[in-house]
Amino acid sequence: MHHPVLAHEAIDALALRPEGIYVDATFGRGGHSRLILERLGPQGRLIALDRDPQAGEAARAIADARFSFVRTRFSDLSALPALVHGMLFDLGVSSPQLDDPARGFSFRHDGPLDMRMDPEAGMSAAEWLAAAEEQEIREVIRDYGEERFAKQVAAAIIAARRGAPIVRTRQLADLVAQAVRTREPGQDPATRTFQAVRIHVNRELEEVSLTLPRAAARLAPGGRLAVISFHSLEDRVVKRFMQGLARPDLPRRLPVRASEMPQPVLRIVGRALRASPEETRRNPRARSATLRVAERTAAPYSPQFTSNNRIEPGARWRN
Repeated sequence: MHHPVLAHEAIDALALRPEGIYVDATFGRGGHSRLILERLGPQGRLIALDRDPQAGEAARAIADARFSFVRTRFSDLSALPALVHGMLFDLGVSSPQLDDPARGFSFRHDGPLDMRMDPEAGMSAAEWLAAAEEQEIREVIRDYGEERFAKQVAAAIIAARRGAPIVRTRQLADLVAQAVRTREPGQDPATRTFQAVRIHVNRELEEVSLTLPRAAARLAPGGRLAVISFHSLEDRVVKRFMQGLARPDLPRRLPVRASEMPQPVLRIVGRALRASPEETRRNPRARSATLRVAERTAAPYSPQFTSNNRIEPGARWRN
């Protein structure tokens, strides 16, 4: 069973209107969606998105006329109305995906080395590791996994695949364990490498970076954007985006009177929230979760002018 992290905090942050239109952009197994539906009135509407086919199966169990599901990447908002009153993103991989060996996300279970959020699209982790150059593998593990032994891990992968393709999660985990000399107490040596490969295969940071401007453009004035992230790279993208749009867009080197200050596009709501010690005890996955919330103002907004926070497809994130 998947227990959504910071569930009640995220739903409270949306400041739901009973008649509003809301988007659960990362449906997963529907934990957040069910909580939203509990608070919506008869005229309210909830649209859920997810590219995982198993999420689609879970969505069919919600028999509610106010609810609709679209199987797609969360960066594709074309199915949404022009304006909505709130959007929720719960980023990263879900517990059911991690716990299913056939999906290949976890080093704790032996299974095919897949790692795709949508197993019917794109290149699997095994296919990418079979084709990528050593430098690319090293850069992905270094930049997305923040792994200080990325050079050694990449060299071990290249050496191993000369003998046989790396097609199982246990194969990769064992290779990494031999290459990583030390690791933080309680952390498996493969943790950072698996995170990095998963992020790269699914273009997770690119998806977040592409989506946030589109999401802000779809929010009605007063609508809320709530984002839960699970590692520092995701959170950095979210934080920079929200802070960037919460500052007025001022002309450079020109004096502006206080009365002439333009209105920012977003207003940051409160501080970043983290899971309570009680929730972390119940659900260790909550340990790294961060919730950030922003509210749309009435200022005009053109997403194409916020490219400074965008990660182009294929580009890797750098500090």
